Amino acid sequence: QFISRPTLSWLPAHLDTEASLDKIVETLIKIGLEVDTVENPGTKFDAFTTALVTDVQKHPDADRLQICTVDNGNDPVQVVCGAPNARAGMIGVFAPAGSWIPGLDLKLKVAEIRGIKSNGMLVSEREIGLSDNHEGIIELPEETVIGKPFASILGIDDPIIDIELTPNRPDCTGV
Repeated sequence: QFISRPTLSWLPAHLDTEASLDKIVETLIKIGLEVDTVENPGTKFDAFTTALVTDVQKHPDADRLQICTVDNGNDPVQVVCGAPNARAGMIGVFAPAGSWIPGLDLKLKVAEIRGIKSNGMLVSEREIGLSDNHEGIIELPEETVIGKPFASILGIDDPIIDIELTPNRPDCTGV
């Protein structure tokens, strides 16, 4: 099968190497290939991790808000959440303060929501930019590992190396 845009994980199947992405790109250039771009489609999800909602309490000053304690694989974090499906025991996607939320076009800050501090958010598909679905926060299977980068769950954490082939390098069109 011809692959015009090889990914980093594809290369070891055809090349015995443990070289880093930077070293592979450098070597491709040294052998006379033009590396057009190196992109990682998962980069936009770098801040988002899988997280377990360990506790949910009703917000004292808001009917539709809940105070969630979230285990993101590090320290427990308090998050104010308005999603109807937020509940203890569920695994979702956590965005810490400082994250760029693409679906809302904003940088998340530590906020006080009706008197309760929120240190991030549990995101919906629309907020993260995956779809228009905003009926609740993303729910992941119960076997999902806590603290794992969300891009790896989506399977898009694999850099793509785009090589511009010139007519004088037909040897590079095969594996």
